[in-house]
Amino acid sequence: MAHDGSVNVGDSTSSETVFQSETGVTRDGVPLALNRPPAEGLEPWVARSMVAFAYDRTNVTHFGTLCNDAAYLRSAVGVDWMVGTGDGPLNIRDQTFLCGQHSKSWGLEYVGGIKVAGLMLRPGALHALWGVPDAELVDRIRPMEIAGIADRDLTGLYNLDLEPNEWLTAIEEWLLIYIAEHGARKPEELSQCFELQAFADPNRSLADFTDAHGISMRTLQRIVKRDFGQTPKQVMRRARVLDFAARLCGVADQEEEDEFILRFFDQAHQIHEFQAFFGMAPREFTRNRQGLLTLSLEIRQARRLELLERISPESVRPWMREPFKPAFNQTKN
Repeated sequence: MAHDGSVNVGDSTSSETVFQSETGVTRDGVPLALNRPPAEGLEPWVARSMVAFAYDRTNVTHFGTLCNDAAYLRSAVGVDWMVGTGDGPLNIRDQTFLCGQHSKSWGLEYVGGIKVAGLMLRPGALHALWGVPDAELVDRIRPMEIAGIADRDLTGLYNLDLEPNEWLTAIEEWLLIYIAEHGARKPEELSQCFELQAFADPNRSLADFTDAHGISMRTLQRIVKRDFGQTPKQVMRRARVLDFAARLCGVADQEEEDEFILRFFDQAHQIHEFQAFFGMAPREFTRNRQGLLTLSLEIRQARRLELLERISPESVRPWMREPFKPAFNQTKN
């Protein structure tokens, strides 16, 4: 880490990339998003609130990777993005959009750093809020107009005078008002239980899960397909790989290291599964560790450990150099 607070990450065309992060860094200096539980009243629909400011003054094109197991509402301003999707590359600047869950990792290019705020949505929240099944947005990004919302209503919330957490709070307040005015049913409770199971033990048999919840396998398949966009087995496979990837990126609890490895039958199985999602073996992934993917995986791991009651929202996470700024705690209106 440089003396001015900048950090070096290895996901660009240059030999050394320098970012200056306003929203936290890992112990070894990779930028993080300020991410926390959502504002009170949003919990049924929103899993996590996040904002990331990491500046780059070099005008270099950076290459990164995304792989999310949740849908997002995201606003990206002030930087140029080209994101891989199931429909082909998509150019984004100064826009708010809905991002579907991923069935595999997707590449992206960006210039100017990272300036994004948004809400990680719970399984089924897309459908509950806007009538859009998660299955329709897997590996895809759509403008807010798909939900009948003008882009300016959300992108216009940002201005240069806002601190990162103030921007995030403005987005949360917008959604609170939207829900109050339009109403929204809560997402399927079974989907929340299934997500928690994927966090706790993705190797648990599906038969055990259906027996414990008194449902048929057909019911589980139908609800998970609608709210995750994948089959139950695919959701569990993805959870195993993302936990292991978080370990390789240094944003996992070291006490779980052996558990993550033992979820695979053997090393060949581990490599096969990892390549299916990331297009490379774990060793190559580690050599080419990417700051943007680390940021994304850290959000997931923080939420996972909080849901499993292994850490509290206010604690310094095992992989962090220091706490977030005091603004982190300003979650109540």
